[in-house]
Amino acid sequence: MPTDPTAWARAFRQQVVASSAKGWSVFPHRDQMRLQVRDGTGSSSVILPYPWQASATGDALLRVRLIYQQVYAGQTLKGASEIANGASSRTEHGWAEAVAKFEKHKKSFGNAVSDGTWNLKYLPTLQLALGCLQSRQPPSNAAELLDAVLIRWDPGSRSRQIAAQNLAQFLNYCTERLHFKRCWMPPPKLASHVGQRPRGSAKREGYPIEDAQILRLIDGLPSDETGARWRFAIQLVSTFGLRPEELRYLVPKPGPDGTQLWCTYQKKGGGGQTKPRRLFPLPVRDIDGTAMNWNLIGRLQLREDLPPLGTPGRAGDAINTYLRRQAVWHQLRAETAAFGEVLVPYSLRHRYSYEGHRLGIAAKDLSQAMGHSLECHLRAYARFTSNETARAFAAAAARRDEPLALAD
Repeated sequence: MPTDPTAWARAFRQQVVASSAKGWSVFPHRDQMRLQVRDGTGSSSVILPYPWQASATGDALLRVRLIYQQVYAGQTLKGASEIANGASSRTEHGWAEAVAKFEKHKKSFGNAVSDGTWNLKYLPTLQLALGCLQSRQPPSNAAELLDAVLIRWDPGSRSRQIAAQNLAQFLNYCTERLHFKRCWMPPPKLASHVGQRPRGSAKREGYPIEDAQILRLIDGLPSDETGARWRFAIQLVSTFGLRPEELRYLVPKPGPDGTQLWCTYQKKGGGGQTKPRRLFPLPVRDIDGTAMNWNLIGRLQLREDLPPLGTPGRAGDAINTYLRRQAVWHQLRAETAAFGEVLVPYSLRHRYSYEGHRLGIAAKDLSQAMGHSLECHLRAYARFTSNETARAFAAAAARRDEPLALAD
C-alpha cells in the first residue's frame, strides 16, 4: 500500500477518518488524490479531482464528506462520487457571479472589449455554460464543460473555435483570479474539443459576389427611403471592402492628392487591435468594364443618410435582416447555391479581396487596406491568391527566357 511520510499527508488522513469512518483513506495516484474505502466485503476507490498537495486538502476533505453522506444513505462509492461531483459544481462556486466579474474584467483590463463584442461573442457562450452547470447532471471539470457547451457547433468550425477560446478564457480567469478548483482549469490546447470537420465534408468558403450581381442587387432594392439608404451602404461596403460595422466609422479627410476616406474602427482580436486606416476603392464595374461612379466620398461629405445599423457590434445582423426580406437577394442566393456556393452579406467584402488579387495587388497591401493582419488575410483568402501566384511564375519564366545583355 502506498504511503506518504509527510506531516500534512498524515494529518490529512486523520481528518478523512474523522469526517467519515474507519476504513476510509486517501493516497496519491498519478499526482492526484485517490479515495479508498475498505469494508467487510472488500475495497473500492475513486479518483478525486484534486492534486496530491497540501493546498488542496481543504477542498478534498469537503468532497470526502459529501461522498460519505451519500454512501451512508445507501449509494455505492462510485455513485456517491458522481453525485458529489454534481453537488460540488452547483454549490462550491458562484458561477453567475463569476460571469459578472469576468465581464467587468474583460471590459476594463488588457485588450478590453466593447459592450457589443461582449454581448455578441462572449455572453452567448457563457450563458450556455451556466445552463450546463445548473442542470441536474452538471459537468464536474473543465473538459466536460467544454464538450457540453461546444457540442452545439459543427466540429472544426470557426464558430466552435471562437466559443472554445472564449470559454477557456473564462475558466482561466475563474481558476487564476477567483481561485476556483484546479479541475476547472482548461487544457492548454483546445484542439481535441474543437475537433475536425468530418472527412469528406467541404469547408464553407466565403463567396465573392460578382459585380453584375451587385448591380442587380442594387437595382432590385425598394425605391423608398430605406432602400436608398441600404443601396448607399452596399455601394460603400463592396467598393471599399468594409465590414458592415465599419459603416459607422467612415471619415473623409483632406490629403495631398485630394479627399481621402478613412475608417477609424478599431477591431479587437487575438492578434491585438487594428489601427485606423485609409481606404482605397476597387470600383464595381458593369458588363462593359466601366467603373461605377457613385461619388461615395462626396456623398459622405454631404452627410447622406446611411441605414440604421442597430446596437454597436450588430451591424452585420442589421444588413443580414434587411437583405433576407428582399426578393432579389433570395434570387441571387438561389443562383449561387446552384453551383455550390453560399451568398452571405460578407460576400460584399469578399468581393473586394477577390478583385484585388485579380488585379495583382499583393496580399500584404490588401490586408492593410481591409484592416486585418497578413496571417488572417492568407487564412481567409488563400484561394484568391492563385492568380497572383500564376503571374509570379509567368514573370519568372519570362525573365528566364530573356537573352542575356552583353556588356559594352
